[in-house]
Amino acid sequence: MIPISEPTLGSEELDNVVKCVKSGWISSQGAFVKQFEQEFADYIGVKYGVATSNGTAALHLALVALGIGKGDEIIVPTLTFIATANAVVYTGAKPVFVDSNPDYWCINPELIEEKVTGKTKAIMPVHLYGHPCDMEAIKRIADKHNLYIVEDAAEAHGARYKGKMVGSFGDIGCFSFYANKIITTGEGGMCLTDSEELANKMRILRDHGMNPSKRYWHDCVGFNYRMTNLQAAVGLGQLHNIKQIHKMRLKVAENYKHLLQGLGITFPPQEEWAKPVNWVFTILSDSKDRIIKGLTSANIEVRPMFYPIHIMPPYASSVRYPVAESTSRRGFSLPSSPTLSYKDIEYISEVVRENSVPTS
Repeated sequence: MIPISEPTLGSEELDNVVKCVKSGWISSQGAFVKQFEQEFADYIGVKYGVATSNGTAALHLALVALGIGKGDEIIVPTLTFIATANAVVYTGAKPVFVDSNPDYWCINPELIEEKVTGKTKAIMPVHLYGHPCDMEAIKRIADKHNLYIVEDAAEAHGARYKGKMVGSFGDIGCFSFYANKIITTGEGGMCLTDSEELANKMRILRDHGMNPSKRYWHDCVGFNYRMTNLQAAVGLGQLHNIKQIHKMRLKVAENYKHLLQGLGITFPPQEEWAKPVNWVFTILSDSKDRIIKGLTSANIEVRPMFYPIHIMPPYASSVRYPVAESTSRRGFSLPSSPTLSYKDIEYISEVVRENSVPTS
């Protein structure tokens, strides 16, 4: 089977894990955690990193650190992985959905302000499938209404908006290091911020609310959201190779675009102000169902695009979000492992071509 995405692991990751095991520090205490936090923060261009057990934990931790709670409203895109909305609900707050921009699929900033109420406390833009949101437009709205920005950059390690890394625009930027992400720690995540106060607060909250200078004394109700030293050891090796990983993923995308021309397929967007990263190569086609069936029969893993959150049972709504619904209905992701060979991509593309309805 050709999987949707598999990690690219090298010798540094293995060497780091061996060092970690030999040191005896394999849980959340250990030098690799702090080193990974600082180096990833430096890479994105912020001051502080707080590693977490996964990307959803990072989102939840960020919201709690900002004081989000019952009665608050948080603006989120409806077209995203459900963790974005779930993290809001974990705090007792309410996710308020906004439709997508038709050109680049992320939250449409032109539709945000009409959703702002006296209960709104934050905007959570998601850099969907590795393409940046329009952060200047979002920041203008946030500043006007005194709202926090929590960036969900789970799928966008290294993507840039007007030359600046995503994850560095908001009060807190959140990343995931799940196995299929640009870089991985297996499971894991991170919160990034320029605020020393928020960073310290998140470190306390991720460690059961324990006072950092008085062991087993808990000043608040916290969580067990810590990353292990083993995970950070892998993450550090991944981070040191991220430029090469980006280069390999870009080549995969370029090969797909070359081989899938003329099928009426909409390729991943790239606005002039954006430098996206190729997380998974996600396309739109009116032949989606036929193509997915053909790929599955050929033992090629394929994923549908995320369903809009508002159509699923936990968040079912009678309100329609037509761009998100149309985009999701036509969207699916092809295998995008950095190590895919040109022969593999040719094979996948041929199956796509065989199952596409010809365009006039």
